[in-house]
Amino acid sequence: MINPAWIIQKKRDGKELSEKEIRDFISGVASGQVPDYQATALLMAVFFRGMSLDETVALTRAMLESGQRYDLSDVPGAKVDKHSTGGVGDKVSLILAPLAAACGIKVPMMSGRGLGHSGGTLDKLESIQGFDVKLTYEQFKAVLKQVGCAMIGQSETIAPADKKLYSLRDVTGTVECIPLIVASILSKKLAEGTDALVLDVKVGSGAFMKTREQARKLARALSQVARKMNLPCRALLTDMSQPLGYAVGNSLEVAESIAILRDRKEKDLSSADLRELTVQLCAHMLDLGKAARNLSDARKLAQKRLADGSAWNVFEQLVSTQGGSLEQVRDPSRLPRSARTLTWDAKKKGYLGRMDTEAIGRILVELGGGRRKASDSIDAGVGLIFHKKLGGRVVAGEPLVTVHAPAEAQGGPDLDALRARFEEAVEITGARKPVPKLIFEQIG
Repeated sequence: MINPAWIIQKKRDGKELSEKEIRDFISGVASGQVPDYQATALLMAVFFRGMSLDETVALTRAMLESGQRYDLSDVPGAKVDKHSTGGVGDKVSLILAPLAAACGIKVPMMSGRGLGHSGGTLDKLESIQGFDVKLTYEQFKAVLKQVGCAMIGQSETIAPADKKLYSLRDVTGTVECIPLIVASILSKKLAEGTDALVLDVKVGSGAFMKTREQARKLARALSQVARKMNLPCRALLTDMSQPLGYAVGNSLEVAESIAILRDRKEKDLSSADLRELTVQLCAHMLDLGKAARNLSDARKLAQKRLADGSAWNVFEQLVSTQGGSLEQVRDPSRLPRSARTLTWDAKKKGYLGRMDTEAIGRILVELGGGRRKASDSIDAGVGLIFHKKLGGRVVAGEPLVTVHAPAEAQGGPDLDALRARFEEAVEITGARKPVPKLIFEQIG
């Protein structure tokens, strides 16, 4: 094994690493021979120096080969997954996996936990009592065959090097790094056995990529590396300049997802963007999986399966099969709920013109709904319910958000300070500003 310090120094100095150097280092991370402090040093070096396409492919392959690769060839049907680069209020997967399965494709979905200000699908699923995201390989295949979709976390045997680096990235300020993002996403997706992949690359204040050009760069890198690894891939650039839907917080997002799956609308709360994005992503999954003649037909099929209750039926099967509480999902008021609620009101009239969505995600973390360090536990019941979307008319004194806060306790969050941060994160303007498009473009 090449001395890890030499590899760190080489990347620190801006030189290109060989495939062997990358493979040796990642193998050492997986085995424990490379300690966390050296792994973090390389993460920082890559963050500042970047990686070439060849290095990123080598990193992806090394992460993939550090563990087991699932073989789903005996699962009938096209296997297509979706991955989001992360945002605030992004609960698409909870609706999309059962919807795509209801449309006739298999969805082997391996998801992650919250990363930085961005929420995690696993944390949302685990707010459902008993839901088991730690299935074995054989259990995963059995659920996929029986239900049509399975939603799990990264096992100890799947890309173990990535699992270790993923948690280190979250707590060392190295999340927003394209080569690390690409290798992390694709190593897991290749390991789970999917035939094709649709990528939801977020753009805006709540995304890791703040500008379209940054998002395009990430989408192109993902597409290029996926092609090198023989994985059909398509990326959509989508808006994250405000929370997706109206709920931010784990159990609150589950409840909003259930409302869409059951075709119910909450009074004065808008999930229109969440519903539309889910249908569009499903259409692209069906198109890649050849489950429809074209995108137009695929979109119509997705809308039909959402409206006729088929997607809800699959979701119920999924929850039941993976050990979750049907009582809770059938009656979302039984999901975890915070001890108290309060509202943060508008201080003046006008239009909601801007949101610093990353700041809103960090407020959720401070409430206890996310992690500041890898070992932190999560309060599934805390969060924010938004009463206004960008462009919405605001009256002074009316609620902008309802806050689901933890019980008062020594050492708990300072709600006055969080409210001040929230007021800095939103801007009320005298004139209505244009609202960003939901989907900007397609790459691949």
